[in-house]
Amino acid sequence: MDLWQHQYEQLLFLQDRSVGLKAIIAIHNTKLGPALGGCRMRHYASDEEAVADAVRLAQGMTYKSAVSGLPYGGGKAVILSMPGQSPREQIFWALGRHIQTLQGRYITGIDLGTAVTDMDWVRLETPYVTDTTGSLGAAGDFTARMTAYGVFLGIRASLKRVYGSDSIQNKAVAVQGLGKVGYQLCRYLKRAGARLIVADMDPLRVKKAADDFGASPRRPQDILAEPCDVFSPCALGGILNDFTLGRLGCRIVAGAANNQLAEVRHGEELHRSGILYAPDYVINAGGIIVTSVELLGGDAALARQHVEKINDTLTHVFRIADAEGISPSAAADRLAEVILKN
Repeated sequence: MDLWQHQYEQLLFLQDRSVGLKAIIAIHNTKLGPALGGCRMRHYASDEEAVADAVRLAQGMTYKSAVSGLPYGGGKAVILSMPGQSPREQIFWALGRHIQTLQGRYITGIDLGTAVTDMDWVRLETPYVTDTTGSLGAAGDFTARMTAYGVFLGIRASLKRVYGSDSIQNKAVAVQGLGKVGYQLCRYLKRAGARLIVADMDPLRVKKAADDFGASPRRPQDILAEPCDVFSPCALGGILNDFTLGRLGCRIVAGAANNQLAEVRHGEELHRSGILYAPDYVINAGGIIVTSVELLGGDAALARQHVEKINDTLTHVFRIADAEGISPSAAADRLAEVILKN
């Protein structure tokens, strides 16, 4: 892996042998403001995989902030989950000490595999952390609801682009992944009259969605090929790749997962195949919008107002794509890059 092929301002490799901390912080761009992005903790097959994840996620956060009009750049922290690590509090105390040395260039928060209590431990070592107890990010499921709400609005904008109407009534939506965001998205979709098809690695989550929303369950390996109006990936990234693109049975891809495209070229391939792709960092920006509004002194009502702008942002991206004859993924990247240059 050639580390120099990636565009980023700073890449830090952190290690504290006394507690077993092994982590990476990627700061992609701080032109618009401090790098903002959560900390995820998961098992990686290799250090290279962890670096690639951190760098791609950090770039996504830069673009997400830019197209959403937020005064922040993009960053990401990943903690490599390993056997023999110390208790979690020691891991996150150590991470907090490292973040403090950056003096505000990077602000962390919750992501995959981390929780409010983890951020509380980070807070003991540095003020450059969000999603701690008492914050909007820690207020029940508010961040998940706002992320799901933004995706819901993005689905409506996508339906309008394909069918001429943003009505979700009787539209078939296949939701892959029923974590906090995926489950909340199902709630919004059901209320709007969608026919839900769901899959998750956890059969209990699938059963709950079936019981609560009348969703039709599918096996995880079958959900991509399900004939539907919208395929909504809400699990891990890289789901749109050489193996899966030819299996899709949808007209639209619009979901909450980060980095859905395994490679940039897969956005072009979707476009050529006639499937509308709603760029993930445009429609899943609800979480970072909540964090940004709170950091700037706003409340939940103001955060919701800002999330509602996702519909207009995505519509603008589609218009750029149409006007320039390019894919929506290329249009979103171009919009972000223009903002970053100005």
